[in-house]
Amino acid sequence: MATLHSYPFCPQSRFARLIVAELGLEPDVVEEKPWDRRIPFLEINPAGNLPLFRDDNGLAVPGPMGIAEYLDETRGEDLRDRRFLPGDLAGRVEVRRLLDWFLVKFHGEVSDYLATEKIYKRFMPGELGGGPPDMGAIRAAQTNVRYHLKYIGFLISQRNWLAGDQMTYADLAAAAHLSVVDYLGDVPWNEDETAKLWYARIKSRPSFRALLADRVPGMAPADHYDNLDF
Repeated sequence: MATLHSYPFCPQSRFARLIVAELGLEPDVVEEKPWDRRIPFLEINPAGNLPLFRDDNGLAVPGPMGIAEYLDETRGEDLRDRRFLPGDLAGRVEVRRLLDWFLVKFHGEVSDYLATEKIYKRFMPGELGGGPPDMGAIRAAQTNVRYHLKYIGFLISQRNWLAGDQMTYADLAAAAHLSVVDYLGDVPWNEDETAKLWYARIKSRPSFRALLADRVPGMAPADHYDNLDF
């Protein structure tokens, strides 16, 4: 059976979880704390980054982009016109551009800061960086999320979904990262109704149910987090 190594509030892991759920796959899920760097996990993935998908053929595929590409190559054709990485060249370029935006830029400017400072540090031992959050990093992320939200709203005002007429990996990546920020109550939804309505469409999908059921011990989510109607 396939295995997915992930952490519930790792934004990159959430993207992989949405992909496998949308594809109807049910891998065994192994929780990996990003800061633990377990030796058995490093023997599979020396970089130690999450997520990691290990297919039932034994092939280990690390990283969110690698997993997305691999699952498109191995399962994408079965989806026909619902393929998450479009068949046409221009469409594939646009989806990859937006994947880079959310998996690299948004992660580096928003979701990684907030997940680390507000969640990870609560559970990390002091010698690994645990302790009080860096409020400067949190404020920077809270500022940065505003222009990302505006960009999502701009794209949706021009298109049906982020990359075009059909839902793609771009939508799943954006929603996965926003879901962590939303849990923490740091998405200013009142600033862009178009982006908010797009996110409501995504979080109403069956693939999102497991994410909305996740809870950080001792930290309740924002009141609207699992409300499909906001």
